[in-house]
Amino acid sequence: MSAEVAVRGAVVAALRGDAVLMAGVNGLFDGAPGRASAPYGVVGDCIALDWGAKDVEGRELTVAVSVFDVGEAPARLGGLLERVDAAMRALGPVEGWRVVGARLVRSRVARTAARDGWQALADYRVRVVRA
Repeated sequence: MSAEVAVRGAVVAALRGDAVLMAGVNGLFDGAPGRASAPYGVVGDCIALDWGAKDVEGRELTVAVSVFDVGEAPARLGGLLERVDAAMRALGPVEGWRVVGARLVRSRVARTAARDGWQALADYRVRVVRA
């Protein structure tokens, strides 16, 4: 299985497996949902680069995780982002690959085009080697 598909599936499973995160959102989606009510989370783009060596097949992936909410201020997003971070740092088994590390690369909080809408976007670097 490709690293992109395997890591993406593991990220979705890890986030859905966090009971506190799931209690704080109405859903966690693999890709943009057709319809969802805030707050909700989305696993977005997954971009891969080669991260191998002579005898080691490896990939460095950037995985985008977004959390959407409504309100006058993005207050709830902080707690939800903390749960996303905890789940990403504890990323478990990935089919056919071994996770070497998962770290936050950048994050941002911004208003969306929707009325009173907010989006928190966090990009994570996940490095894996073929198991």
